[in-house]
Amino acid sequence: MSVSIVVPIYNEVENIPLLHEAVTNVMQQLGQPYELILVNDGSKDGSTAALEDLARKDSHVKVIEFRKNYGQTAAMQAGMQAAAMEAIVLLDGDLQNDPTDIPMMLAKLDEGFDLVHGWRKNRQDTFINRKLPSKIANWLISYVTKFPVHDLGCTLKAIKTEIAQELQLFGEMHRFIPILAHWRGAKCVEVVTQHHARRFGTSKYGISRTTRVLLDLMTVKYFIQYVVSPMKLFGSIGLLSFVVTALSGAGTVWMKVSGGVDMTGNPLLLLTVMSLMMGVQFLFFGMLGELCSRIYFAAQNQTNYTVRRTWNFEEQAVSINASARRAA
Repeated sequence: MSVSIVVPIYNEVENIPLLHEAVTNVMQQLGQPYELILVNDGSKDGSTAALEDLARKDSHVKVIEFRKNYGQTAAMQAGMQAAAMEAIVLLDGDLQNDPTDIPMMLAKLDEGFDLVHGWRKNRQDTFINRKLPSKIANWLISYVTKFPVHDLGCTLKAIKTEIAQELQLFGEMHRFIPILAHWRGAKCVEVVTQHHARRFGTSKYGISRTTRVLLDLMTVKYFIQYVVSPMKLFGSIGLLSFVVTALSGAGTVWMKVSGGVDMTGNPLLLLTVMSLMMGVQFLFFGMLGELCSRIYFAAQNQTNYTVRRTWNFEEQAVSINASARRAA
């Protein structure tokens, strides 16, 4: 299996030559075709010159240079879309992930899995600002998405290129790659990987990303459960609002008829009007969401299902895909 190794780089000038040496040693021992895609995410510390030097010396090295810092997710997306090999390995540029784990992860792909994601079981990071927030986030994400995982923050992953290039990553969604791939029908497995303390430079990511991760979690939950039929979410809330409208309206009328309570000063009347308006709004949100969902799939040339393989359909593959798009 040929391999594209994608590494986001942001101010890692001391680590670049060591990373290149470690990856090269592992891949030469494997003896499989490979390319090392280094995505320069707006570095300002000399990393640009170091990457250009590597690209001149080693034909396996390919460099993508961003005009400015767009973040880890954008760097991974660019690298995966540029990958030309059968499998993609995602790796951090700070040498905390160990390239010697790559053969083990590729072997898992050979067993039939589509994505293998690492678990830093013995993580070598500070507890308060790295390990504790990560543990809380992993528990919350696993609970909300019902996807069993110990460590979504581990960058080290091996994924089949056909799966990786279906994913559309935004915000901080690189950590949700296994969940998004699983939503697309990929067979995923988690394996224990090595983890080392950072030798050079400082971490670019800390506790400040927590709020962004929580917001992206809401987006991912919506995508994996409601993007195909948004009316299930918004329509349910709308119907619940109508139930509240009926109950509070009945209560208001009963209080007026039986006790002569002034309706204009009754909070239940205000609740009736507000819940009625909310019910109508959420129904319209659901209708607009259904429309946007169809536009999304049509614009991306995607269907709301995925096909793992076909037999004896090679000549008709184009027409099958075209009709599937029209049906969506």
